[in-house]
Amino acid sequence: MSIPARIKDDLPFLTSLRRDLHAHPELGFEEERTGSIVAKLLDEAGITVHRGLGGAGVVGTLQIGNGTHRIGLRADMDALAMPEMAERPYKSTVSGKMHACGHDGHTAMLLGAARHLAATRSFSGTVHFIFQPAEEGRGGAKRMVEE
Repeated sequence: MSIPARIKDDLPFLTSLRRDLHAHPELGFEEERTGSIVAKLLDEAGITVHRGLGGAGVVGTLQIGNGTHRIGLRADMDALAMPEMAERPYKSTVSGKMHACGHDGHTAMLLGAARHLAATRSFSGTVHFIFQPAEEGRGGAKRMVEE
């Protein structure tokens, strides 16, 4: 299966974004920097942004055409309270915190999907891009739903 050109062209940006998020991990309900980056990129893509759900949660909504179908796509944003031992150029810059579960990748991938769908507009309906804080046992999903 080949990667669509629009996505392939976005890969260097998304790789850089993931590495930046990896280097700046934030624990559950502390994802202010990450949430701000997510909100800015969604807004730049022409996606309606809702911030502050469940604390640092962000939801982007993209409605195209008159379609009545809706879907929610979700990524988690929080890091873990543990030191990063591996040496790499984008190693965590925050002592005792790291993205060990891939949430930096989840966030970058969902932003990539959002950017692609917003640019191509090749559907009719609504997509909600849900960026959840505090997935690692702190109840971020429950809090987002309640709010």
